[in-house]
Amino acid sequence: MLSALPPPRTAPVRSRRRAYALSQWTARAAAVTALLVGSVAVPAAAAPDAGGGHCARMGALRVPGAGHQEVSCVGELTTAGTIASGHTDEADWAGLTPAGLATPSGVPGIQIDGWFPDDSAGNTNHGWNHDAQFVVRLPDRWNGGLVVAGSPGVREQYANDRAISDWVLSRGYAFAATDKGNTGAAFHRDGDRPGEAIAEWNERVTQLTRAARAVVAQRYHRPPARTLATGMSNGGYLVRWQLENHPELYDGGVDWEGNLWRAQGPNLLTFLPSALRSYPVYAAGGEGSERAHREMVAAGYPAGSEFLWAFHHQYYWDLTQRIYREELDPGFDGATEAGTPFCAPGTPACDADYVYGDRPREVADAVERIALTGRIGKPLITLHGTLDVLLPIGKDSDVYAGMVRDAGRAKLLRYYRIEGGTHVDSLYDAFPDRLRPLTPCHRSAFTALEDWTGNGRAPAPSRTVPLPRAGEGDGRDLLSRCSLGG
Repeated sequence: MLSALPPPRTAPVRSRRRAYALSQWTARAAAVTALLVGSVAVPAAAAPDAGGGHCARMGALRVPGAGHQEVSCVGELTTAGTIASGHTDEADWAGLTPAGLATPSGVPGIQIDGWFPDDSAGNTNHGWNHDAQFVVRLPDRWNGGLVVAGSPGVREQYANDRAISDWVLSRGYAFAATDKGNTGAAFHRDGDRPGEAIAEWNERVTQLTRAARAVVAQRYHRPPARTLATGMSNGGYLVRWQLENHPELYDGGVDWEGNLWRAQGPNLLTFLPSALRSYPVYAAGGEGSERAHREMVAAGYPAGSEFLWAFHHQYYWDLTQRIYREELDPGFDGATEAGTPFCAPGTPACDADYVYGDRPREVADAVERIALTGRIGKPLITLHGTLDVLLPIGKDSDVYAGMVRDAGRAKLLRYYRIEGGTHVDSLYDAFPDRLRPLTPCHRSAFTALEDWTGNGRAPAPSRTVPLPRAGEGDGRDLLSRCSLGG
């Protein structure tokens, strides 16, 4: 999510509010596409000459609403080729997947890079210094579907390339991703009022989905028969929000440890300060450490996850609290921007002392602008690791699943709690005997969603997926398999 990555690159100062509007042409094209979708079944993989052959007529492709686009004929759309060809940025996805994850290949096609009009400039990819960047990939062998993703954390548009894009492209899907409209640790500088930078993320995913559906129709001479949303962390939040607010654009989605924003809590501003206060006392040992441990567990950090706490304290908890609190409650520390790093409790305006429930009503109002409701309108599969200590499962997906049930949408949700999963999949490399990577579980969830939305076969009931015991499999199994069934 959030900073669920190596510490994000800091963005330069940008304006407080981007001004953009989808052109009437974009809206008309999206409307025509929407009218055509729905009654068409997903076809088998098309022959290489479907749509006119490799890169045929690529110069005619136009992304509706884009302020700039560059269309490339690419011999390999997965990272097996795009690293060398310059059609990805490894820094965007560094640290998000296990080192041993296999890389598929053999996917030629067309890639479109570009940006939508925006006046913030944190994203430096391609030397454009322009936010609202996107990538659209159109494989020669198309299965009739489209996958749309927003970036995790405050990363840029290529952040999903290893975890999601490579795999769905190898299955024949077109793929589109966005940087969400603002990037970097200073993303909160975008927008005129608290919460608007995050609200833009939702708008940008909607914008890209409409535009990508139109581009797919241009390339293959028919609209996508299936549009699926997916993403990890902040990208998972975006899936939830889209299925609640724009279900007409999608057939379903897979939410990979999405962030929960809820005005009444819990949200990350309610549990991260507890970690900032209690973890240093626990780590120091001696008097008070046992009480600090109890406070950590009560805040949502599960017993058994202690081996992950030092890493998250060093890299994620402090930074995440400060930059998201600055976005939603900039008045807490006055003129200071994003607080004081690693301040001790008692320091003036220290985020370790932040109490969300004591803040003015305006703060809850800011969270309400981006809040989730649970009122999903299309099938959703959520997966979340039980050892997630950035977004603790008991304060996030457990709560969201209850919200969906309370909204009367339980039939549209399958929720899998993945034992031994944590927020950052690369940590599996450091703790292969204690963790399991979630990437294979995401792929199992995705194929289950395909069956659910395409063939009417409901996935296995919601459950906790156990971590295989010693002797039941090796590391190669965990990197390639994850059964969600009973």
